[in-house]
Amino acid sequence: MSVDHVEARAGAYADSVTLMQVSRRVASADGVDTALIAMGTELNLELLDGMQFTAPPAAGPNDLIVAVRARDEPALATALAVLADALAARPTAAPGLLVAEPPRTVSSAARSTGPALALISVPGPHAFTEAMDALDSGCDVMIFSDNVAVEHEIRLKDVAAERGLLVLGPDCGTAVVGGVGLGFAHTLEPGPVGVVAASGTGAQHVLCLLDAAGVGISAALGVGGRDLSSRVGGRSTRAALAAMDDDDATELIIVISKPPAPDVAAEVRRFADGLRTPVGLALVGPGEPDLTAATEGALRVLGVPVPIWPSWPGRPLERHGGALRGLFAGGTLCDEAMVVASGRLGPIRSNIPLQPQWRVDAMNPGTGHVMIDFGDDELTAGRPHPMIDQSLRLDRFAIEAADPATGVILLDVVLGHGAHPDPAAELAPAIAAVGSGVTVVVTLVGAKADPQNLAGQADALQAAGAHVFTSNAQAARFACDVVEDPR
Repeated sequence: MSVDHVEARAGAYADSVTLMQVSRRVASADGVDTALIAMGTELNLELLDGMQFTAPPAAGPNDLIVAVRARDEPALATALAVLADALAARPTAAPGLLVAEPPRTVSSAARSTGPALALISVPGPHAFTEAMDALDSGCDVMIFSDNVAVEHEIRLKDVAAERGLLVLGPDCGTAVVGGVGLGFAHTLEPGPVGVVAASGTGAQHVLCLLDAAGVGISAALGVGGRDLSSRVGGRSTRAALAAMDDDDATELIIVISKPPAPDVAAEVRRFADGLRTPVGLALVGPGEPDLTAATEGALRVLGVPVPIWPSWPGRPLERHGGALRGLFAGGTLCDEAMVVASGRLGPIRSNIPLQPQWRVDAMNPGTGHVMIDFGDDELTAGRPHPMIDQSLRLDRFAIEAADPATGVILLDVVLGHGAHPDPAAELAPAIAAVGSGVTVVVTLVGAKADPQNLAGQADALQAAGAHVFTSNAQAARFACDVVEDPR
């Protein structure tokens, strides 16, 4: 019989990114069935209840909730030891170094250091208050949090515009400012390209393609995946473009977005045409260049030769046809793959569909060609992003691999700081176990110097039988080739 341990540690705090990683480490410990390490927000307490844990009485948002379900008492003891080590691993002052009490609010931090860039990483319903506090303190803001109300996003961006400040996000997973990577970031060289992105993994993909071509970046500003929607109207995109245009180190700007509202895209084009710095657009959607083609266009503008994008062939094809099943961590990569595939295979059903009538439940999508974004807000509420914790996607991978209707499984693997330290170690055994009737195709997004070792990850995935591409568009086309081939 399993053993449950639930406690609330009053006054203890860690940011949501740290707690996602800690939860994953504890859940991966030997003998642990499930674990949740999170602040006691209303959302997380609801998640706790859904995991069949009983929340401690009077637990609240200022308490650190520790919930572990283990096989037995020794396994529980091991899990709690892993937890202690993970929490202790956070940066602390050097021994003997006397430091001041750390600031407890954004405004007090700004008073002690002066205005800077404030990174907000709290549960979405609480992000507005912290971000407004940062703007009131004269700080630019990066909001890593997702599940932020669109009304709050609009208000924050309007206030920022009034004060000459910039809001990156919400749901800004990637940025590079002053040479420092924030959120899910890669090890990149400085260079002439500035990136403005209403997309996290779309930006990561382009940044890594540039890295493969030997081109560095001046900055990457993520503006949030909804910024080019009709409601938000490109507010932060225009502000970020203006900031890039004022930067002498930026010779070319690339604007990246998941499928934008047509009227907003047109306005961004007009705005970009008025800048002194050349601007290339990579707006994912039917009739638009894919992200690889847009990157190649940027290289030509810079006079840099377009390379042959690295790829690694997998096991020989033994079957053609069948259904295409996409399992993505990156929403924009999922969008791009759906654009490619729908032009050849017809409607692709999804939890983030290109057309409303193609929408399906992510956890019960049915049959036919399907692509699921496991990084969508609905699936990350209260749980780690799939770039950190692959368990939900691995469970679906096993289901799709066992379905006799499945012909191809297409998935992305995103490397970099903040992401899973060795995703191939978990994925390769699952890929190797797939029967000969299913082809596995992987988009591998990473920079040459990323800590996971791009080449090593590719070799491990290839050895397991996957066909590995560094271009997502090429991976999607190869997947369609396998489905369409009549042999």
